[in-house]
Amino acid sequence: AFCVGRCCRASPIRDVAKELRLAWHTVKALEQQYMREQLRRAGTPGPRVIGLDEVSITKGHVYRIVGSDRIRHRPIWLGGTDRSEASLEQCYAWLGSRKAARLRLAVMDRWKPFRIVTTRHAPQASILFDTCHVLRRLGDALDQVRKREYARVSGRQRRFIKGQKYTGQVHREHLALDGRRALTTLLAANTRRHTASRLKESFGQRGDSRREGRARRFFEHWRAALKWQHLEPYEKTFRIRLRLDGI
Repeated sequence: AFCVGRCCRASPIRDVAKELRLAWHTVKALEQQYMREQLRRAGTPGPRVIGLDEVSITKGHVYRIVGSDRIRHRPIWLGGTDRSEASLEQCYAWLGSRKAARLRLAVMDRWKPFRIVTTRHAPQASILFDTCHVLRRLGDALDQVRKREYARVSGRQRRFIKGQKYTGQVHREHLALDGRRALTTLLAANTRRHTASRLKESFGQRGDSRREGRARRFFEHWRAALKWQHLEPYEKTFRIRLRLDGI
């Protein structure tokens, strides 16, 4: 089992079975035996920073929850029957109350059951939202600004906004020449749409802030600039206090 397990770390089961002249199911059973022994030796990890996410295992929105140690960059738990509170409760039950009390940070998306269960079992841990999910919410807010501006203006000004959802969401460097020209025309024709786009773009560029103080100061300045613009969709997105990567 040890020999087969080591081979399966670098090669698919089918290739290992062919090389060792064993049946596929035999190799699979030996690999599982090897992995059970590895898990027994490793014991229950005690992460200080835990990552929580869901993974789709088949079609039809069938999910399982993955817990990972974000400092050691390795998964530590996979289970549940979906991505509900009850499934995440199993993860914290496996981790144990003593090790849950040592968590200082929990990284996740904005899925509400994850926040509820984490706050229940590890109230001392700060919750940090993945930047990509925050940017997704900003993209939705930007599209709401576009729709409101389309409803507010009339006449020729509408033609600069209609059909430009994709153009406004994609970074300028990813656009073709025609797309860049359309984006330039759109931003020049509508001041509020231009301001909303610049705010989203500047937020996405703050990823080089690796120090806590620098990242926190950036976010506070960005949010202060947001207050002066009176963009309700953006203000609604940041109504709760967000924790960002690096903070």
